[in-house]
Amino acid sequence: MLENCQNARERWGGVSELIDRWLKERQELLVHYCDLSGTTDFSQTDVLYQKFVRLCEVLVDYVSAGHFEIYEQLIQEAREFDDGGIELAAKVYPRIEKTTETALNFNDQLNGQSVTEDQARALFQQLSELGETLETRFEMEDFLIEHLHNAHAEKVMSSA
Repeated sequence: MLENCQNARERWGGVSELIDRWLKERQELLVHYCDLSGTTDFSQTDVLYQKFVRLCEVLVDYVSAGHFEIYEQLIQEAREFDDGGIELAAKVYPRIEKTTETALNFNDQLNGQSVTEDQARALFQQLSELGETLETRFEMEDFLIEHLHNAHAEKVMSSA
């Protein structure tokens, strides 16, 4: 029994580290977002374009990590603990996928070419919408982490 507890800690402790790293990526995403959202001078299009490119790189990395690493681990935990987490995830994931579409559509606006001042202004309008979408996404992700991982972490610790 003790060995099973140690195995669970080893197995799910890695998920905690993965989530922690991912949340640091979220923080980096927010830093880039805030840096851009505070811009009032649209005339330096080259500088703005580079900032948008960097934001999009971090955005795509963050979204991809969520879908291809974090969510898979959370689902695996939900399956193994079999405590209603699968049903919960099935309700939340489609809503998260909509935010992914919004993020990827924003990324697609940068087509590898420089932007004009008018295009930069249009990107800033979309940036505001992206911010609202990200806020919603972060709330849903935090909800899933709380209900699919943190709850299990407590179970693993209590069985020791």
